[in-house]
Amino acid sequence: MNLDPWILTAGVLLYLAAFPAVVFFINLTVFKAPEATPTSSASSVSVLIPARNEAANIRAVVESVLVSREPGLEVLVLDDHSSDETPVLVERMAATDPRLRLLRGAALPPGWAGKMFACQQLAEAADGEWLLFLDADVRLAPEAVRRLVDYARTAPHRPAMVSGVPRQITGSWLECLLVPLIDFILLGYLPLWIMRRRPSPSLAAAVGQLVLVKRESYFTAGGHAAIRATFHDGVKLPRELRKHGFLTDLVDISGLAHCRMYQGARQTWNGFLKNAAEGLGAPGVIVPMTLILIGGQVLPWILLCLPDIGLTARRLLLTAAALGYFQRLVAAVRFRQSWFGALLHPLGIILMEAIQWTGFLRHLRGIQSEWKGRRAVSTER
Repeated sequence: MNLDPWILTAGVLLYLAAFPAVVFFINLTVFKAPEATPTSSASSVSVLIPARNEAANIRAVVESVLVSREPGLEVLVLDDHSSDETPVLVERMAATDPRLRLLRGAALPPGWAGKMFACQQLAEAADGEWLLFLDADVRLAPEAVRRLVDYARTAPHRPAMVSGVPRQITGSWLECLLVPLIDFILLGYLPLWIMRRRPSPSLAAAVGQLVLVKRESYFTAGGHAAIRATFHDGVKLPRELRKHGFLTDLVDISGLAHCRMYQGARQTWNGFLKNAAEGLGAPGVIVPMTLILIGGQVLPWILLCLPDIGLTARRLLLTAAALGYFQRLVAAVRFRQSWFGALLHPLGIILMEAIQWTGFLRHLRGIQSEWKGRRAVSTER
């Protein structure tokens, strides 16, 4: 029996679309926000904020942390050789709240990326049992610190690291198309129910904007010194922890934190590009992920435009196309994402793949990524 090639093609594309949809909806059943607790945790926590030219952000992020009245809380801000008023603003706030301290960053040593060195210095200066690394563009809800620490302490699988995606505020058209794809990739292709049971490094994932890690586990795994050359701590740091047998976790923090990751289309493109060769655009990853994403999320729409495919194939393709859209629309409601980005989902995938391939080709040519005036040391870890 000869199978119609259009039906066979449509069936493959339907599988590529159905797999992330199934994983996504299973994940939603276990991807919960950390629950509020009636009493505060007994654990001390250090909130660690690396800051390089963050005068526009630093007051808001620090104030959002200091609203917490959690016992044992300290907030450390490291000024990473800012040329603006970042350290002056922190000093003024520290003068009115003893929980806040300003650190002056040392000169960047050879072989280190700037943020990794800043985070390592912060961790070494911290006193807390738990370390909460926080980007300066993140804003926390008053109960966020308590709920994150209590979750890490009481979850049955006892994760050494907890992270999540803050609710992403988007403005420009490229932000709306690309930034929500962080949730789409994490929840569509990473089975959380397996991640929480097995310490395999292949299941490593975090979001570098907000990472809570147990101090003892952090230093056992080598801390940021173990990933000193990277820009992509969201993948590399949990991987190091898992190599040492620790579990890492992702939870829904969209109600506990928000962030505008990038400002405008140009910064969005460059921001995603800087991590491409260490993420979905890494050698060995880029080809299969391109086939999976383009095949499941884009090709069904293209093939539906062809006039001479049969009814059965057309139905399979329509189902595949609908699954991707339904997944994005549910995410838009659940995580308060851009409807513009959800409705133009296939275009977002195409642009994301363009960034991954640009990053991959730059990597092959030896062109190093740059962010905030500093180049990545290496993209080969």
